[in-house]
Amino acid sequence: MIRFTPHGIYCVPGNFYIDPWLPVDMAVITHGHADHARQGMQKYLCHQDTVPVLKARIGDAINVQGVAYHETIHINGVQVSLHPAGHIIGSAQVRLEYEGRVTVISGDYKVQDDGITPPFELVKCHEFVSESTFGLPIYNWLPVAEQNKQLQDWVLQKQANGKNSVLVGYSLGKAQRIMKALEGVGTLHVHYSIGKLNQAYESAGVRLPAYEVIDLKENIKHLDKGIVIVPPSLSDAPSLRKIPHIATAICSGWMQVRGARRWRSADAGFAISDHADWTGLIEVIKATGAEKVYITHGQTAVFTKYLNETGIHAEEVQTEFGSEEPVTDNTLPE
Repeated sequence: MIRFTPHGIYCVPGNFYIDPWLPVDMAVITHGHADHARQGMQKYLCHQDTVPVLKARIGDAINVQGVAYHETIHINGVQVSLHPAGHIIGSAQVRLEYEGRVTVISGDYKVQDDGITPPFELVKCHEFVSESTFGLPIYNWLPVAEQNKQLQDWVLQKQANGKNSVLVGYSLGKAQRIMKALEGVGTLHVHYSIGKLNQAYESAGVRLPAYEVIDLKENIKHLDKGIVIVPPSLSDAPSLRKIPHIATAICSGWMQVRGARRWRSADAGFAISDHADWTGLIEVIKATGAEKVYITHGQTAVFTKYLNETGIHAEEVQTEFGSEEPVTDNTLPE
């Protein structure tokens, strides 16, 4: 039912693409991160909570249709429905059914329930397309409550030492999780790019903690034991160095690896990820009952080899999907 083409994942009978990386007539979008939702499509179809994200990131004038989870759309005889992926706001697995066969393109997904995003929903299928961003045994996340407590304890310790805490996290998804974890710990200040995307969460009815949008060029010198959340692209910005008594922490799944904590000379690293860990990936793939599994972006070679050795028919597929949590790129997207 699907084919991997230079434009992206193509649904052959439906004549549309899922998360294409080149302009096409019809694009079904799994979620609003920039590596999955790109500009230039004639029409976009996505979950209704992703609509404000796409308009904020791509442009208000785009032709986009939003649908609810489990709502069925028929495109050239293919039944298309979206199901929660647990990744970020509006993230969806795309279920395709045609002539009795079901294919699911999962996009990016997270098995842990972060308390903000609708939790991941298992969808049975014949073919399953899975990411493998953290498809190595070393990646196993702590429970969300423990992740949050680690973050809270670190900030409280810095406050006791008279320091301002700067948390680095992706603007869409990670920043909101950091905010939720630190609710009640202190006044939250966020970069304007995070504040802009917070509006998408709020428009979808998600209650976020109170926050203030901070101007890093003007109102940072007088911070006292404050909490500042910024996107990765600003972690080395000269303006941050103007904040007095600063301590910096990076929030990313890559922080699971001890050496990664030295990235950009951060003071701390917290393994908080919006992707499934090793155990989560395996459990989901087995539970789908899929006869064929396609492994995309991430640890594709290692993970594909492991699945085949355990009796799961898997194929490695090269795509242009990236990761919003890279640990070595100094020009990270916001």
